[in-house]
Amino acid sequence: MARSVFVFNTHDLPHRAGEMREHQLRLPVSEPIGVDLLSIKPGESVDVELRITSVDEGVLATGEITGLATGECGRCLDPIQWPIDEAFTELFYYETAASRAAEKNKGKKRDSKRDEKTEVNLDEDELTFMVGDEIDLELPIRDAVILNLPVNPLCDEDCPGLCQGCGEKWINLPEGHAHNPEDPRWAALKGLDL
Repeated sequence: MARSVFVFNTHDLPHRAGEMREHQLRLPVSEPIGVDLLSIKPGESVDVELRITSVDEGVLATGEITGLATGECGRCLDPIQWPIDEAFTELFYYETAASRAAEKNKGKKRDSKRDEKTEVNLDEDELTFMVGDEIDLELPIRDAVILNLPVNPLCDEDCPGLCQGCGEKWINLPEGHAHNPEDPRWAALKGLDL
C-alpha cells in the first residue's frame, strides 16, 4: 500500500516542550475533498503552511490551507470555482504518553475534581495519535475544508436557476415565460369532441 501524502514525519522536532518548526507543503489530492457539488478534485493540490510545536503530550499541528475547489452552481449548474483559505489546529498525542495515561486510568476512579481536570481523556473518537514520529494530516485538512464549504454553492447569490418546465436558464428566457402544466390523468379526454 502506498504511503499517504498527508502523513508528515516530525523527526526533526525535538521532544522538548516549546520547540517549533515551520514547513510549507504542497499535497497532491488523490480523492476529492469536499461536498458533492463542490470539491478539490483529484489531480489538484492543496498548499499547507504547517507549524508543528512540541508540547508535553505530543505535537500540536496548526496549519493554513489554501487551494481551489471546483464544482457547479446548485441552481443553474454553471461551473464555479471556490477559493479555499482555512485553518486547522490538531493535537497529536505521543504513543507513549497515551499508553501511560491509559495504564494510569485503568481500574482507578477519579476521586477529586483536580484529578479530573489534569487527566488525559482517552476517548478514541476525539484524540489523534502519532505513529512513531509521523502525524496524519488528512483528517484535520478534510475537516477544515469540508466544514467550511457551502452545501449548496451558487455562482451568484441572485442566481435565478433553471426553468422547471424546459430546463433553460431563467436569465436567458423572456420576461413572461411560463408553462401550462398538463395533468397526465386528463390526457385521454383531450381528444374527445363534446
